[in-house]
Amino acid sequence: MLTVKAVDHLVFNVRNVDASARWYEQVLGMVREDRQAPSGDIRTSMVFGQNKINLRPLNATQEAWFTGMTPCPGSDDICFLTETSPDDVARHFRENGVEIVLGPVTKSGALGAIRSVYVRDLDGNLVEVSSYCSSASLG
Repeated sequence: MLTVKAVDHLVFNVRNVDASARWYEQVLGMVREDRQAPSGDIRTSMVFGQNKINLRPLNATQEAWFTGMTPCPGSDDICFLTETSPDDVARHFRENGVEIVLGPVTKSGALGAIRSVYVRDLDGNLVEVSSYCSSASLG
């Protein structure tokens, strides 16, 4: 039987790869990684922990970027985990001019109760940054 054990990467459809990469670097502390694809195109990924988000330009074709059937920016909803306190997360967002949509609030995470702060990225994706309320591990 097949059992999935982790997420390796996600693909976000974005209007502007460079602007989105700057946002994820500045606001979430991710590291930009550019590499050349076999097609010769430059692919941009945002690396964090053992994961990455590939930033797919909205105008890319299915042949160039094999992806979902209806690629559109602003349709993603993701929750990132941090060990930073929710109040410090909110303060960081405000200091970077990022509007807080909701939070800090208590929600239900995969391992139990989490405290979350919600914002939107440049394309309107819902970005939740959370920390566990108990001793639940991030790893």
